[in-house]
Amino acid sequence: MPKTPSPQAEGGCTCGAVRYRLTSEPIVVHCCHCRWCQRESGSAFALNAVIETDRVELLAGQPESVATPSASGKGQEVLRCPACRVTLWSHYGGAGKAAAFIRVGTLDDPDACPPDVHIFTGSKQPWVVLPEGAEAFAVFYSGKDVPRIYGEVGAARWKALRG
Repeated sequence: MPKTPSPQAEGGCTCGAVRYRLTSEPIVVHCCHCRWCQRESGSAFALNAVIETDRVELLAGQPESVATPSASGKGQEVLRCPACRVTLWSHYGGAGKAAAFIRVGTLDDPDACPPDVHIFTGSKQPWVVLPEGAEAFAVFYSGKDVPRIYGEVGAARWKALRG
């Protein structure tokens, strides 16, 4: 059973100029293995805790918004520290500004936020080995999978967020 960050979990950039607090647990945590996330993160995958944007409270500083392209063609808004340039979270075109995709590595306790699901595993690096029994999809999961992956409460929150 994955651990989840406690309500009031905090995080921030490397230099400390921008700090934030999550005022509830994330809806879901995606481990995305798509080539776009690999390129943007400079790593094998991106680990994003999805949460309602109004549940992300700024404690210090103001992140800078940078518009970047995405594979979907809808683009994404990346929020970075204006000083050290670390990406803190994104708003993807599909969910808009209602959902923040928090970069788990920017949490003070990233260990408390393991992935609930691995997506775009069809393009994952061949040396990345997924845990046995992990929820995994070659591309993305369908709406019918949301209740199982997100749980009842998470699925309801996602539905409310999407309107």
